Amino acid sequence: MNPQARIVLNKARKKRIEQGHPWVFASEIDRLEGEAQAGGLVDVVNHQGRYLATGYWNPRSQITVRIVSYDPLEAMDQSFFEEKLQRCKEHRERFVANRDCRLVYGEADQLPGLIVDRFGEVLVVQLLTLGMDAAREVLIAALVEVFDPKGIYERSDVSVRGLEGLEERKGVLYGECPPIIEIEENGLKLEVDIVEGQKTGYFFDQRENRASIAPLMKGWGARSGIKLAEDPSGGDALVPVNANGRTVSFPYWDGATVLECFAHTGSFTLHACQYGAKKVTCLDVSQHAIDTAKRNVERNGFTDRVEFVVADAFQYLREQAKGLEERKLRATGGTDTSKKLEQAGRTWDVVILDPPAFAKTRNAVAGACRGYKDINLQGLKLVNEGGYLVTASCSYHMRPDLFLETIHEAAIDAGKILRLVEWRAAGKDHPQLLGVDEGHYLKFAIFEVRSRSAAK
Repeated sequence: MNPQARIVLNKARKKRIEQGHPWVFASEIDRLEGEAQAGGLVDVVNHQGRYLATGYWNPRSQITVRIVSYDPLEAMDQSFFEEKLQRCKEHRERFVANRDCRLVYGEADQLPGLIVDRFGEVLVVQLLTLGMDAAREVLIAALVEVFDPKGIYERSDVSVRGLEGLEERKGVLYGECPPIIEIEENGLKLEVDIVEGQKTGYFFDQRENRASIAPLMKGWGARSGIKLAEDPSGGDALVPVNANGRTVSFPYWDGATVLECFAHTGSFTLHACQYGAKKVTCLDVSQHAIDTAKRNVERNGFTDRVEFVVADAFQYLREQAKGLEERKLRATGGTDTSKKLEQAGRTWDVVILDPPAFAKTRNAVAGACRGYKDINLQGLKLVNEGGYLVTASCSYHMRPDLFLETIHEAAIDAGKILRLVEWRAAGKDHPQLLGVDEGHYLKFAIFEVRSRSAAK
């Protein structure tokens, strides 16, 4: 402990630190007593001088101190990191079935500014803050000691480092790091590009949410007039037969038709196929992402059930919705039938929307609401009667109540009645600190969708 280096907090501040919040903002600080090196440790005391916590500080950042200990701490040395990382390891071993997962989740693991994901035998790390960046050598040594990886790759190529006065960085930190790594999630095999992929290469936070779509994928055969009946050829077992009494040979006759938008590497598509979907449309604006999704689909043997579309999701959904309206008008004689119909106007049993964050700042919330309403409005129009909308938001500033309100507004405009079936957050390898709203970023919901007129 270095008594000369301590941050004295304002008397009038909110007592967030006492309530477990791990950040001290510049506006909460009265003064610094003693000398402290940027990125080094300081004690945090209240206006009466009572010790509250120890954290590393950066006078250039609005989040000036990030708490790492509630007991006096002299240094973030290798033993400090090993103890923290061992706790991270034990938590994941208890709660996460897959070895491939997020091992360290920043503040929630009392290691602010540090993200560690494990892909196979390689760890991918993000050092987001000055304090964590300054400790990189002892941190790497501790990671090797606790997790025994074959390689450690850095993906600190993120703009948030600029707020800390740091340059973006990426590259090998330890051992051997192949750029493409195969991982396993919920029994599926996927490839991860740790060099060029988004963030660390893959989004583990939706693992349990992806598994939650399993009940949506079967039970749709009756819509096509297919039911189980006695085998027309004389067998003892019940077999699927169509309305004409003929045996149906397609093994996924009872499966859902599914549209996944913002597919990235096709993770929801893979889960849909695994759980019995009949046909999946996998859409992303990035050709690179779709190419990866194709390889993932092939490696799991689902090629015959997946079609791939490279397109802007907003535009694609609007085109389908417009085509649907044109088909309705044509059916009622309200339009020129001599004109050839385009491919638009499709519908699906399950529509999945997992867009990137629309609101990265508080000022962007109004625009984000418009974006979330639009994408869900168009998606709702394309869900077959009694089907399901699976929708998510990873924007922290889009609070849960606001997200639900926005979807409700979309449903009203679409003439739909929604029944909430599932409401989830990030998985257990992304634990949340109670009272720290900043960690509660992911919202995930499954809605049953019915037309308002049909619901009466």
